Amino acid sequence: MTTADDHVELVTELVRSLETRILDPLEILLTSAEPLGPVRARLRVEAEVWAAQLLGPDRERAVQTAARLIGVLFPGDGPFDPPAAWWRTALGRAVARTGGHPTATAVPYSTAGAMLGITRQGVHDLVKRGKLGRDPGGGVTTSSIRDRLDRP
Repeated sequence: MTTADDHVELVTELVRSLETRILDPLEILLTSAEPLGPVRARLRVEAEVWAAQLLGPDRERAVQTAARLIGVLFPGDGPFDPPAAWWRTALGRAVARTGGHPTATAVPYSTAGAMLGITRQGVHDLVKRGKLGRDPGGGVTTSSIRDRLDRP
């Protein structure tokens, strides 16, 4: 269940990330912030829309929005595999709720805990009680994490 506070936190984080990763480097290259004023304003508006899409009921749209944002904010040649701490961010929590881990079918207990906002021991307890799926290769299935996050 998401709240207005979740939306505000996600928008704030998206704007900060976009400014840090995209606009600030452009400002350095252009040696002026002036040409970026309209882009900066537009990104703030778009961040509101993206946050609404990520937190909204349309899972397909949320997954597509998450994929676009991850691709732009975290470019790389390899699969996206964020550290456990990333899952505690507003964007990380939104991604976990919408599509789970974008590149893994199972994650270590520590990552599962970060995705769920609980301790590693809490994950052990949920696996032991059958509330989370244990992957045969070790760790926790990301589908069971997403299912748990879907519960009200």
